[in-house]
Amino acid sequence: MNNQLFSYAQPSVEKIAFPLSVKVVMIDLDGTLLNTADDLALAANLMLRELDLPEKSPATIQSYIGKGIERLVKRTLTGQLDGEPDAALLAKALPIYKKNYAENLSKNTQPYPGVMRGVDALLQAGFKLACITNKSEIFTLPLLRATGLFDQFEIILSGDSLPKKKPDPMPLVHICKHFDVHPNEALLIGDSLNDAIAARAAGCHVFCVPYGYNEGRDVHDLDCDAIVNSLENASKLITKLI
Repeated sequence: MNNQLFSYAQPSVEKIAFPLSVKVVMIDLDGTLLNTADDLALAANLMLRELDLPEKSPATIQSYIGKGIERLVKRTLTGQLDGEPDAALLAKALPIYKKNYAENLSKNTQPYPGVMRGVDALLQAGFKLACITNKSEIFTLPLLRATGLFDQFEIILSGDSLPKKKPDPMPLVHICKHFDVHPNEALLIGDSLNDAIAARAAGCHVFCVPYGYNEGRDVHDLDCDAIVNSLENASKLITKLI
C-alpha cells in the first residue's frame, strides 16, 4: 500500500466513508498486535521432537495459526488445516505443546511496527479498547504483560473466557454489551477470516492488517471495510462517536 493509509479488500465490498465514527475498538492478538509466530513454531517443533516426529519449517507452522492452540497442534501433527490426528496422539501432544509454549512464550514475540503508537493514539483519542483473541487466557495475559500492552485494554477476552470464540460473534457482542454500545459503534481490527466472519455476524465494522497469519490465505480476499498496514494508520481512519 506504500504511503496509503488503507486499501479496500474485495472489489464487491461496498465502499464506506472515512473516517468511521465508533466508540469501541477491539483488537486481535496473534498476527495483529503481536508477532507470535516464531515462539508458536518453536513450541511446535519442540513438541514434535519430544514425540520423535519430523520437525516442520516455521513458515509451515505459521500457516497453521488461527483457530487456537488445539487446532494448531492438530495441524502440526497432521500437516493439514482440517486434519484430525489419532485421539491418543493428540492427548499426549497437547500438554507437551502447552508446556513448551509456556516456557518460550515471549522469547521472540514482539509488537508489530506501529502497534504501540497506534494504541497510544487510540487511547488519546478517547476510544475504549478491548483485546479479543482465541488464545487461552493462561498465555494471553502473560504475553500482554511481557510486551507492555496489558494495561492499555479495559477488557481482555481470551479463547476460553466465554463458551464460544471467534468466528462466533459471541465475544464481540459481549464486549459491546460491556461498553453499552451498539455493534455498529464498534470496530474490530484483525488479520484473519475468523475476524471478518465474527465482525460481520456481530454487526461490527472490521479492518484487517496484511502482515498477520490468516492461515496462509491472502487477506485481500476477506470481507472487511479496509486493509490497513498498521494500527497507527487504523487510528487515522476513525473518529470518536459522541
